[in-house]
Amino acid sequence: MTNTTPDAARILDIATGYMASKQLFEASRIGLFAAVADGADTVAAIAERCGVSERIARILADAMSAKGLLGRAGGRYTVAPDAAAYLTGGDSAIDLAPFLTFLGEISYPHWLQFAHTVDTTEPGDLQMDDARWGTFMAGVMTYNRLHAQEFGRLVDLSSATKALDFGGLSAEFALAVMAGNPALHTTFVYAPGFEDGVAEAVAAAGVADRATVETGDTATATPQGEFDAVFANHVIHRFSAEENAQIFRNLRAAAVPGATLTVLDFFLDDDDEQRGLDALHAGEYLVIDGTVVYPEAQVRGWLTDAGWDVRDKVALPGSPRVLVATAV
Repeated sequence: MTNTTPDAARILDIATGYMASKQLFEASRIGLFAAVADGADTVAAIAERCGVSERIARILADAMSAKGLLGRAGGRYTVAPDAAAYLTGGDSAIDLAPFLTFLGEISYPHWLQFAHTVDTTEPGDLQMDDARWGTFMAGVMTYNRLHAQEFGRLVDLSSATKALDFGGLSAEFALAVMAGNPALHTTFVYAPGFEDGVAEAVAAAGVADRATVETGDTATATPQGEFDAVFANHVIHRFSAEENAQIFRNLRAAAVPGATLTVLDFFLDDDDEQRGLDALHAGEYLVIDGTVVYPEAQVRGWLTDAGWDVRDKVALPGSPRVLVATAV
């Protein structure tokens, strides 16, 4: 008789996922990927280069090989293309090490409070000091840099000439678009306290002649202008439903008919298969600080009511999604 009972592999893969995460964090911390990329491609060489025992070198290298971040043949390891691009330190396109440090030192231990969050719908206690805030911000801004890279690559705003970057956490998104569109001038309207960082980023990108930096309370500011592109990236999860509905009305008032709005964030969707990254971040945002990953349908409702018509949804690899809307 054929046994039709499903196997438990998927359950075990999810249940043991934290083991892979912790080994990735430690492999990054000791510089394993950079070591292999530089030629320390055996267990003995990795151990010597990274200052760990051969037992640890083998455990970490094999775990990363099992997850596809390293290749292994004849006892020698190689770095996979994605690991080479993001995990090899100074040679990386974007060095994700600060984000992995944030996950290992801030996010991962904070998830140990998730049972309390499930029982109470309350975030845990971050117990932050200056050093932990430094780790937190370095990690978050590094992850934002990845988001901005993919945003600039996959969202076409090549025809825009006058953009509004509103209330976000990082100027990198607008700067990524400006790098590919030399005709674009951007007005940055950020909450007080962010303006110096935005101005520094603009200057470092060499586009100060095409940028204006202003301040305003994100929930209530009414930007003035006739913009043909508006960025509301990493905004909505930080505000209530009522505040978000008003934000989109205020942004519509500043946009010309036909203008493009981008709303970048994680979303809970109604598709047959929920995108995993978004669903996991719904828990992350809640347990970390109580912020919200909203249902996509609710966000679309705010946009429609404010005079925006959603025309596209772009899933950025390893990053949030973007709702692209037109001012009607």
